[in-house]
Amino acid sequence: MQDAASSWDWQPGERAILDSVTCGKTHQWQEEPYVASDGERLAAIVRLEDETFSMCVNGKTWESSFEKLWKPCFSPDGRLVVIAQQDGEWTLAVDGATWEEFYAYLWHPCFSADGSVIAAAIQNDGQYGMSVDGTAWPNLFDNANEYAISNNGQSTAAVVQTEAMSAADLAAFRRGVYTVAVNGEAWKNTFMNAWTPTFDAQGRKVATQVRLNLYEYSIAVDDAVWGQTYNCVWEPRFNPGTGEVVAPVRIAGAWGMAQDGKTIWDPVFFQCWHQQFSTDGKVLAAIVAPTFGEFTVAVNAKPWSTTFPVVTELTLSTDGKRAAALACNNNVDWQVVVDGTPWRGKYDMAWKPVFCADGTHVAAKVEKSGRHAVLMDGKAYKRDFDHAWDPVFSPDGSKVLIRAVDKGAFVRIVATLSDFSSRG
Repeated sequence: MQDAASSWDWQPGERAILDSVTCGKTHQWQEEPYVASDGERLAAIVRLEDETFSMCVNGKTWESSFEKLWKPCFSPDGRLVVIAQQDGEWTLAVDGATWEEFYAYLWHPCFSADGSVIAAAIQNDGQYGMSVDGTAWPNLFDNANEYAISNNGQSTAAVVQTEAMSAADLAAFRRGVYTVAVNGEAWKNTFMNAWTPTFDAQGRKVATQVRLNLYEYSIAVDDAVWGQTYNCVWEPRFNPGTGEVVAPVRIAGAWGMAQDGKTIWDPVFFQCWHQQFSTDGKVLAAIVAPTFGEFTVAVNAKPWSTTFPVVTELTLSTDGKRAAALACNNNVDWQVVVDGTPWRGKYDMAWKPVFCADGTHVAAKVEKSGRHAVLMDGKAYKRDFDHAWDPVFSPDGSKVLIRAVDKGAFVRIVATLSDFSSRG
């Protein structure tokens, strides 16, 4: 994102990209809008007069139309991608052009970090797997889920079912018929279940949660199971600096953190999950519950002093020196919490905080009384909006891109830090 963002227009000021977010061409209805990361395009699915569907981008519809369209999004490299149905079969349409291959069904598009590779979950003739840039895996399976793609786009993975199993076949379930397939090739070991296959930074290794039997769980890395078993585990993560694997683990009723099967955070928490590393792997943070029903963030096993009924959307700065998250009280009174201190102001809703590249500033989108606002370091931009998308920092961290709908118009605002002056 930062490399791509260097070519964007960062001239401070406001531009009206569209005077109206309603597509100019006659249509039966228009669905919710989606916005490109650079703020230059707004797209929405439209139902045309001839009962077909198309995408309207900045007020102009694609030349191509389809029986149905679903789940549009912009890829990290800026292409508009949407799931499309034609002649009863499904594929992906990318900037209006479909993949050559069509499938009985297709869902869950996912992208490499730079957006150059697109993968999706597919089903053909009752068999499941993935398609990468329109080419299906060489092997499909009776069932597949938990789809993943590596950052470099060279590998894809999913949890798959290796043999047919009738409904309520408890013997087969206990024997274990699930494993991980990487690029369509299944691991040799099978498990009672598996979840969340995760790639390392180079896309060469895969780690996943596994259930070994009715009572024991562990982590498998490239088909090799840790020697230690646990009451429960959560999603593993690779240390980007060392390649070691860490995962939250439950031991004797309490949660801690293990690395390659050895405990590195003592099991002293009522919950521990959603861990994140700094870029160099020297800092590890996670959402934890030091006491029952009270959550906070722990950085290198040390919890913040403040706790909340709910904590979610943990974000770590790239150097690991700062952490931010959202907190709320039973889904009301949302707050942005940075380095353990809540920003002033409570909201009907808030979205994941965003750090600038060097971690000195953090921004977030919030909602109150149906209006969206953008906050930076606890201060609000000088006006709010009908709708806004997540803020984006310039590569040098000196500006914030605001993409918003204001009085029916789609506006692109490049705000300087001094534009955030009022208290949030």
